[in-house]
Amino acid sequence: MKYPTIEDAVGQTPLVALQRIEAQANKARGNVVLGKLEGNNPAGSVKDRPALSMIRRAEERGSIRPGDTLIEATSGNTGIALAMAAAIKGYRMVLIMPEDLSIERAQTMKAFGAELVLTPKSGGMEYARDLANSMVQQGKGVVLDQFANADNPRIHYETTGPELWEQTAGRITHFVSAMGTTGTITGVSRFLKEKNPGITIIGAQPQDGSRIPGIRKWPQAYLPAIYEPSAVDELVLVSQDDAEEMCRRLAREEGIFAGISAAGACWVAQQIAARHHNATIVFVVCDRGDRYLSTGVFPA
Repeated sequence: MKYPTIEDAVGQTPLVALQRIEAQANKARGNVVLGKLEGNNPAGSVKDRPALSMIRRAEERGSIRPGDTLIEATSGNTGIALAMAAAIKGYRMVLIMPEDLSIERAQTMKAFGAELVLTPKSGGMEYARDLANSMVQQGKGVVLDQFANADNPRIHYETTGPELWEQTAGRITHFVSAMGTTGTITGVSRFLKEKNPGITIIGAQPQDGSRIPGIRKWPQAYLPAIYEPSAVDELVLVSQDDAEEMCRRLAREEGIFAGISAAGACWVAQQIAARHHNATIVFVVCDRGDRYLSTGVFPA
């Protein structure tokens, strides 16, 4: 008998209906708001999907092989997922991340055996990405490059999108995702639009001055190459305060212990619900709240 491995536990995550947040208003409009629990993946986020996809496909192409050094700039979740995937596949993993990201993320990466290079907070992810590219040019390893790697959105086209279509029996009318690397929203949009061009795809981005882990509004020079603007019908800005308050509400009112970017997507989903009737709105719960305990978002 062949037993499943940890790789087989990635994907097929639950889709659950919110029961209390804005429940009366949504019921009156005939709307349902659903969260895709990507924190149920083994390394705890939606990034488990592209991390394994990028390594598997690179192996298939012969561009990497076990024992090689992989380098990646990350704000957290991709780094954790890649650290897990590298541990599974037998790679040395070097992760570059800004120093101000949560201690839980750094500790989790190290637990999987990854090596961390911390960059100045002032440089943000842009500096981390530049450093990763510089290290590759110096021959220190191979960058999978989540920001430009087509295997990132491809796995969402192949798995996340089909799961949502099946789980809603084709009833989904709106899809909301936080926008960081943009792999999730690009790949899911591609699949859902093929099934029904009338489905509306909404991206959550931070308001000016807001720092929401996992949600970015990139300068033009750093816009991810995998991003397809035509894949997103609407961009909605969310403030840090609204995202953090929704983070607490999801835990207290729904029993969903989610991260801040996931809560930002939920806040946007509720704004969409307030404008529509008889809608089936899905947002991505991209990770779990235990990655943010040290940030102070949850009451001590």
